[in-house]
Amino acid sequence: MLTSQKVIDAINEQIGYEFSASMQYVAIAAHFSADALPQLAQHFFRQAAEENDHAMRFIKYVVDAGGRVVIPAIDAPKPTFKTAEEAIKLSLDQEVKVTHQINALVELARSENDYITINFLQWFLAEQLEEVSSMDNLLKIVQRASANLLRVEEYLARVGLKPMPGPAKE
Repeated sequence: MLTSQKVIDAINEQIGYEFSASMQYVAIAAHFSADALPQLAQHFFRQAAEENDHAMRFIKYVVDAGGRVVIPAIDAPKPTFKTAEEAIKLSLDQEVKVTHQINALVELARSENDYITINFLQWFLAEQLEEVSSMDNLLKIVQRASANLLRVEEYLARVGLKPMPGPAKE
């Protein structure tokens, strides 16, 4: 095995977190679908697929490293929300939590002198920056739209959620 059982166990736990996030995003998408908000629903269905992809990346890594995949049980997602802001705030908080979890995995790998796992986790660190920034932007858009979610729908249909532009390339 290319990594310690301690690291494999922690990654297996992370697989559960990723599947849990995926299911929460499906629940949020279904909530927005039921409220006839197709752009928000589509955004969260895409987020659910991304989180599922993250879990699959971790599964592939465990198998490639010679470990055994053990997927933990996950809690049922929250199904309904009083406001769109509540649903998106939950999503932002979830992304921040996952960022802390990935950081903890890096720390564990570092303590185990596991450079292969550290290298593998670099992609997730960059991905989490994008995820937190994107969800924070969506929350700000929803807060600006106030109770008029059709403005959010129109914005997402027209512009989508794009990251803040970086400096001009020379």
